[in-house]
Amino acid sequence: MKALGLYEFGGPDVLRVLELPEPQAGPGEVRVRVRAAAVNPTDVLLRTGGHAVRMPDRKPPFVPGMDAAGVIDQVGPGGDGRLAVGQRVVTMVLFTGPGGGAYAEWVVVPAAAVVPAPAGVDFPAAATLLMNAMTARLALDALAVPAGGTVAVTGAAGAVGGYAVELAKADGLTVVADAAPGDVDRVRGFGADQVVERGPEVATHIRALAPDGVVGLVDGSMQTAELVPAVADGGTLAELRGWAGPAERGVRVCPVMVTDGITDTERLTALSRAVEDGTLSLHVAEVLPAEEAARAHRLLAAGGLRGRLVLDFS
Repeated sequence: MKALGLYEFGGPDVLRVLELPEPQAGPGEVRVRVRAAAVNPTDVLLRTGGHAVRMPDRKPPFVPGMDAAGVIDQVGPGGDGRLAVGQRVVTMVLFTGPGGGAYAEWVVVPAAAVVPAPAGVDFPAAATLLMNAMTARLALDALAVPAGGTVAVTGAAGAVGGYAVELAKADGLTVVADAAPGDVDRVRGFGADQVVERGPEVATHIRALAPDGVVGLVDGSMQTAELVPAVADGGTLAELRGWAGPAERGVRVCPVMVTDGITDTERLTALSRAVEDGTLSLHVAEVLPAEEAARAHRLLAAGGLRGRLVLDFS
C-alpha cells in the first residue's frame, strides 16, 4: 500500500512516498480504507523526533497521522456487530504503535477507536474532528466546572481551542476566550461570551473580567505558567502539552493526553453526533494530494492557518 513516512527525523522533506505491506485486521480490530487524513502539530513532532521517547523499540519507517476518515473494508474476528464493511467512519490512530499512523491507504485500528462519521460531512472535513475535539473534551472534563460556571480558553481561534469553546457552551458554561484582532469574529462565532486580546498579557485581561479568576482554564495557546494568574485560588488549568506545574494558590495543573480517549467509544460517538446536531463546526484550511505531505508540513510550520490541512487518499 502507499503511505507517507520517514526513515530519519528532520525537516518536511524527509517525508516520502513509501510502499508498505497491506495490513490485515486481527481480533477486535477493523481495517479502514483511508480517504482523508488530517495534518496536526503532533505529526510534526513525530517527524522531528519529539515522539522518539515513546517508541524506543520501533524501527523506521515511521508514518505520521492520528486523524483519519474512510470506509471500513475488513472487520476482524470477535466484532460486536456495531461496525460493518462499507461503513463510513472516523478514527484516531496511534502512530507510535507498530502499525504506524494515518498517512496511509489503509489503517488497522482497535474497533473501539472507530465510530460512524458525521452524517452529511465529506471525508476531508470528517478527518479533522476526533483528535482535536477529543483533546478539548478531555480538557473540559478535567476542569469539571458545573453548568453556570465560567471557564477561559486560550488559543481559541485554533482547532482545539475552537472546539473547547463550542463544547463548553454546550455544557452550559460561560466562556472567556482570547483572540487576535483578526480572529475576534471567528471566536465569537464559536460562542465565546467575552473575548480578550491574546498574547503575554492575556491573564491580566481575563482577571479584568473575572476579578477572582476563572475556576477553569484550557491552555490552547501553550502559555503554561503565564496563565496561572488567571485561574482562581483552587481552580484548575488544563494543559495540552504535558506541562504539570508547579502552580500557586492551590491551582491544580492537569496535563491532558488525547491518547487517554483513543478507544473511548462513547465519547468518540458523542463528538461525531455533536457535529450532526450543530454543536461542533468543522474547518478545513486546504485539501492536498497525499503525495504533498511535505508541502502540508511546510504550510503548517508557516502558521496563520484557520482550519486543518488534510491529505487526500481517495
